[in-house]
Amino acid sequence: MAEKTVATPVEAAGQASEKETTRAEERYIAPPVDIYETPDGLTLVADLPGVPVDGMNIQVKEGILTIEGNVKVESPGTPVYREYELVNFFRQFQLADTVDTDRITAQLRNGVLELTLPKAEAAKPKTIKVELG
Repeated sequence: MAEKTVATPVEAAGQASEKETTRAEERYIAPPVDIYETPDGLTLVADLPGVPVDGMNIQVKEGILTIEGNVKVESPGTPVYREYELVNFFRQFQLADTVDTDRITAQLRNGVLELTLPKAEAAKPKTIKVELG
């Protein structure tokens, strides 16, 4: 049922490659994401290791949810040999009209981002009481 509330992910490859060509020293990858449906909406969980709260940029524009995480690491000196490659994170999702974008919340804990995407009131099922007449 999640397909009805969050459409397929938007192809972000074009935007990520544009970022790579304008900032050659930075790389972007799509973080792994799990999406869970609850009675009140959706919960999106993304792994963003090394991204601090001030390195997060989450936006909704024209129905597209954009998650961008920038890793910040201070180097103790000039690298002589390096196996660890710093990568930033970039992912986009097309949101359905049933998501209340004004009430989306985000929490980052231990490198895991959790977004709560509540259903719009109009999208929630309503029970109508039948009275004896």
